[in-house]
Amino acid sequence: MALWDRIKDSAASMQTQLNAKKNDLKSGGFRDASMAMCALVAAADGSVDASERQRVASLISSNEVLQNFPAGDLQQRFNDNCQKLTTDFEFGKVELMQIIGKVQKKPNEARAVVQIGIVIGGADGHFDQSERAVVKEACFALGIAPHEFDL
Repeated sequence: MALWDRIKDSAASMQTQLNAKKNDLKSGGFRDASMAMCALVAAADGSVDASERQRVASLISSNEVLQNFPAGDLQQRFNDNCQKLTTDFEFGKVELMQIIGKVQKKPNEARAVVQIGIVIGGADGHFDQSERAVVKEACFALGIAPHEFDL
């Protein structure tokens, strides 16, 4: 199987798993951690370009799980997180990892945040090394072994 197909299959599988948990993923902590993850994946290469912003906006509006929250609120949180990363990437990254780490004690939410990162990273069909690395770091912040997600 080609790498492209594996990435698409993995992202589709993660989305299916997320949809099954939709009713359990309504907390503010999950919302905040998900938007932190989206910003980190979008900025994994050191910048957030227009296509990455569009990809996240598309996910926010179409993702069944994220429809538990108002799209405008999610977009604002994502933009605020991107601004933190743009202002000072390393400091912003530490702050966003702390937000992600807050859902560590809720295993369903923690795994769902990682899955959101994989879905975002694979949305363009290419889950690159910098995106994988930031999702791996989030796994460590959540106390989850990255190999559970083939990272």
